[in-house]
Amino acid sequence: MLTGRESLVRLIGRRRRSPLPAALALAVPPSRSLQDDAADAEREAAAGGSSSGGGDAAGAAGWVACPVCGESIRGTDYCVNTHLDICLTRGTKRKLTQSTLLDFSFSRKATDDYALNNLNTSDEAEHMEPTDGNVSSDGAFFSLNNDKVNSKGSANASSPGCLHGSPDISETCDTCLPPNVLLPYTENTANNGVVKKCLSHMPSTDATSSTIGLLSVTDSSNSVVVDTVIVGRRFHENIELQEGASITLLRDPQNAKDPDAIKVLYAGYECEQMLGYLPRELAKVLAPLLDRHYIECEGCVVGVPEQQLDHVPIQLKCQKYTDENETYDDLKHPQFLWENFIGAVGNGNLLQPSSTRYQTNFSLMITDVMANHSHLFSDKENISYREISDLGQAAMELKCYIDMISCMDDLSNYDLKEVIDVLSVPEMKEILKELQKNNVSCTRRHELLSTLLYLCRNGTCTILPKRILKWTGTCIRTSDVADELLWRVQRLFFLNGDQDLSFFLLVDLGLVRFPVYACTISHRVFQEISDLLQYEEAIQVAQVMDQSLDNSNMEMVTRCIELSENRLSTAPKEENATRAEPPPSFFSRFSASSVYSKILTLGVSVYERDRRYTDAIRVLKRLLSTVASDRKRGYWALRLSVDLEHMNRSNESLSIAEAGVIDPWVRAGSKIALQRRVVRLSKPPRRWKVPSYANAVTTNIKEVNIEGRPLNCETGAKNVFYGYDGELCGVEQLALQYYADEGGGWRGTHSEGGIWMTIFGLLMWDAIFSDVPDVFQTKFQTAPLDLETDEFYRSRKDLIESQLKKIQDGIAEEILISSWELHQGTSCRGVNWDRHSLTDLRAAVVCTGGHRLASLLRHLALDYRSWSSGMPDLLLWRFLDERGGGEAKLVEVKGPRDQLSEQQRAWILVLMDFGFDVEVCKVSPVSKRR
Repeated sequence: MLTGRESLVRLIGRRRRSPLPAALALAVPPSRSLQDDAADAEREAAAGGSSSGGGDAAGAAGWVACPVCGESIRGTDYCVNTHLDICLTRGTKRKLTQSTLLDFSFSRKATDDYALNNLNTSDEAEHMEPTDGNVSSDGAFFSLNNDKVNSKGSANASSPGCLHGSPDISETCDTCLPPNVLLPYTENTANNGVVKKCLSHMPSTDATSSTIGLLSVTDSSNSVVVDTVIVGRRFHENIELQEGASITLLRDPQNAKDPDAIKVLYAGYECEQMLGYLPRELAKVLAPLLDRHYIECEGCVVGVPEQQLDHVPIQLKCQKYTDENETYDDLKHPQFLWENFIGAVGNGNLLQPSSTRYQTNFSLMITDVMANHSHLFSDKENISYREISDLGQAAMELKCYIDMISCMDDLSNYDLKEVIDVLSVPEMKEILKELQKNNVSCTRRHELLSTLLYLCRNGTCTILPKRILKWTGTCIRTSDVADELLWRVQRLFFLNGDQDLSFFLLVDLGLVRFPVYACTISHRVFQEISDLLQYEEAIQVAQVMDQSLDNSNMEMVTRCIELSENRLSTAPKEENATRAEPPPSFFSRFSASSVYSKILTLGVSVYERDRRYTDAIRVLKRLLSTVASDRKRGYWALRLSVDLEHMNRSNESLSIAEAGVIDPWVRAGSKIALQRRVVRLSKPPRRWKVPSYANAVTTNIKEVNIEGRPLNCETGAKNVFYGYDGELCGVEQLALQYYADEGGGWRGTHSEGGIWMTIFGLLMWDAIFSDVPDVFQTKFQTAPLDLETDEFYRSRKDLIESQLKKIQDGIAEEILISSWELHQGTSCRGVNWDRHSLTDLRAAVVCTGGHRLASLLRHLALDYRSWSSGMPDLLLWRFLDERGGGEAKLVEVKGPRDQLSEQQRAWILVLMDFGFDVEVCKVSPVSKRR
């Protein structure tokens, strides 16, 4: 992958549907339509996978299929070569452009399929009629005028839901309450109880699909009938559903995710046929009664849902046991549990629909943004958001949700492509299998998408829209205006592109837990609306750059680079305007100039890949002259020196390297690389004086050579060897086996620095999450905003040094155990709870020694960003005596033809200065003679 591409993709996050910025809109080729894509698919299908050879000049100038990714590209030499270079160098990491929850259908699938009713009932129909206007159009997504939203406008629209097939596990009160006590508030688990939301603002149950229906009490003292659903069907979809079949319940106290879990089984079968689980909020009040054998439950399946993974409606009859021999004292507590169960259902505590949790989180996000960033919105936008966040009546809140969407029952060609793209790969395969009545040969997503579009284009399958709507339910597409505003809200709330509204759901499900800290805010991230608009435009340019690289549109890539260069050259004049109180330095990441510098860093890699060194030199000089304080200055200076040498400008290359060595922002591997360049280039007659650091950068590093029997010897392929146990393994595992056997009885782990990041997070937990102004802006952070800046150590110097003194005095193990027990499972930057066990962490801490460990942790605290990568592959330890004394060794493993990177060399030199035993283990194939 091109240098800087991954960082840019992470910054962009979810791609927006916004149009091109005005500066890029000029001379932009028209976008390809569905007909063009289908025509490409038709040509690809006609090719039939045959060889494209033959040397036909016309064919070469037309459209061809890329043999790597399968996309259709122009057949010119330049386009083909450029696209292949991108495909072959592209990494395998997941791109952060997947659909979010807001991209999916909000409508409940169990409702009448409104869209299908509006389709032509004949399978021969070629067109679909538009809807009758029950749902507002794109233009009315947000009320951008001062008129209030008409509550009758969407009365007939289906109610919004979310996450079809997801278990409804909203939490209820942990303690049993009397039936006449209402629960007025529900705590937001993401904020550890800090933010509370009144239940009176939830949508009413008659307007939405509830997880647990109304109960009918046949005898208030003996039995109760509850209409509810089965959740978790995705894990038991192989069991066929039968309407009217009898079911029974079985407690599952050993369930890892919920000790109150209750299984739903078919009744009367010898072997258990599990259908799923009861919803968590119902199981919480029902499980104590089942555990005490106080009630007996039986029921039946009321209906079979259209979609296989949807919730299954069931009806349960709960009957109390009666025993004449039991005394009043024996029945007192179970009777209280029974009354609590009836009261909870009767008071509506179990009637909260699964969709309201999502709406509550959405409302919380809107409220927070409007409270802290209202100065960044226009008056019309403020009106739109307040209509969503300040509604006291549930029906009004639900109505706003419906007014915020536009129906897609009239599927145009472009919309159909969008809908198909929302489908998962298994769903696409199922649709093709149903349409073609045979097995689907293609397996890749883009192949399935092209095939579906081809079927729609050539008219062989006129019922395709109907089949797609059958799978997706009612398709709802947010308007462009709403998409922009929602993107802005999420960006202001989370302050990054990695997170979105779905993180609320992860917290609700208990899959993610964020640390506890204080949000002390004294400065706004964006002082003025102009700052935000410039930042948004910069991210928009970054998205165009990323998409253009995907599409091999080098003309647009060049335009993005040139625009970013122009914007960056004028940014300092605007950003250095006199302000009463300047914001913290770590807020610079939220500036437009920071985004443009990332775009230009990626642009340098593009220019160097295409050997356009003159353009790369121009951009690098612009970056170094404009951005004065950035950790990338070391990379820029290094690349500029290298590119100048490519242009046979060695004297200038040496001058740039010498200037970079004394730059305070050039650190770690980049500084070592520049020093080594100076030593190499500064030979007489260019320089007569030997640099003072010449001996340091040429320090000999201890090496150990071992041999292994390779499986393959192909150049560029991953090195695979036969281990000491005869099993296949990589060079790192082979080295671990060597050190455990012939190398001296060492134990260890292959972590590449991960274990040190975990130790740093656990031992420095209190310092990381201490109360420092402005470093915590949201409740969804896993690290302070200043962690990767010099401000981190300066702001917490006393606290950090106090902790390091304890570590140096030999109590690191006690601190580690305490931190592990207090925070296990809580998300923290660098801490990997699953990969490293407490036993290994304790052994590493004890064998490293307090003095060396304190020096290493101080080094990370001073400059976490520069030194958080490049550490040796292996951490080895062994105990010397029964009293716990031990020693540690760090090893960097290199296979055949591998060399140390400058960052790895820098780490080894630093560790040697701290007193660590460090060496390089080189693995080579067994010699032919042996």
